[in-house]
Amino acid sequence: MPEVFAGHRLVMIDQRGTGANAIDCPELQAQVGSSDIEPPTREAVTACAAALGDKARFYGSDSTVADLDLLRRALGARKMVVDGVSYGSLTAARYAVAHPGNVSKVILDSVLPHHATIDQSLYLQGLKATARVLRDACAKPPACGSDPAEDLAWLVRNRDTAAGVALFDMIVTYEFVDPTYRNPSALGTDLITALRAARDGDTAKLDSLLRNLASGGDPLASYSSGLHAATLCTDMRFPWGDAGTPAFAREPLLKLAGKRLSARDTWPFTAAVATGVGFVQTCLPWPVVPPSSNPAGKLPDVPVLLLNGDHDLSTPMEWAYEEAKAAPRGKVVIVEGAAHSIQNREPGDAGRKAVAEFLAG
Repeated sequence: MPEVFAGHRLVMIDQRGTGANAIDCPELQAQVGSSDIEPPTREAVTACAAALGDKARFYGSDSTVADLDLLRRALGARKMVVDGVSYGSLTAARYAVAHPGNVSKVILDSVLPHHATIDQSLYLQGLKATARVLRDACAKPPACGSDPAEDLAWLVRNRDTAAGVALFDMIVTYEFVDPTYRNPSALGTDLITALRAARDGDTAKLDSLLRNLASGGDPLASYSSGLHAATLCTDMRFPWGDAGTPAFAREPLLKLAGKRLSARDTWPFTAAVATGVGFVQTCLPWPVVPPSSNPAGKLPDVPVLLLNGDHDLSTPMEWAYEEAKAAPRGKVVIVEGAAHSIQNREPGDAGRKAVAEFLAG
């Protein structure tokens, strides 16, 4: 976006626990990489927590918000435009809530609402949005010939829970490769075709996608799974409460929450998939640490741009509309056909133009 940065100074940071100081948890890195959904083994999680020791408490978003204000002061800036993508959108919003006088505008891209809820940790909006996104992909010609949401629901219910979680993980990863969900040239087959063929008994295409898009092994220089675990387990709110809940109480409360989920809460997936996702399974054995604050108030009375792709399942557009309710001067821009991370990965330029206009206004 050269037209933007001709008039603005762009400053980026290595968040604590990334870059030169990245938290290195080799087993966790190998098993889940950058995935929120792939569940790690308990051993990988406890090894990571043991490596961090007493430092595990210092990687929640409260610490990052404080770091951002130290950065502002070091830059000598009275106010900043804060621009965050995905988890960064939560951080940007929480910074604005904590330091309302220090922000002039806020850009939230691929929005994660700043107030953590149990629904977020169970990924309920993402699970439900999968049906909308796949059906939308089939609304474009040529016709699909079947309902991909029904095909997916059938497959989830005719495989075990681990396979259902793996399917969800693969579909969310697939969006980064092919946000149309229908381009066979991307991976040799497209998702819609693979789902239908698997329901008809031919699983070769689906198995190929599951192999090729399996999570894990992301380079530490680009993503720290250890930091991800330390942050989300401190920040999020779970069926058992927060990071301060004693370990013995967590599993029973998770099971109780799973029993209370209806088909409507998770379809085309199931309650077992919701309670089996990586958010939950990573933090279930994480040690007890002081939880991050969980502000529920509104964003300050400054212009806020909320960007989202309508094909995003990592942070579905429903979350952008939810966060917009907390932004008195919020503007939602939904980019048609785009998936996660508009400013970095949008196929067109509608979202980036919206950012340029927002900053120039």
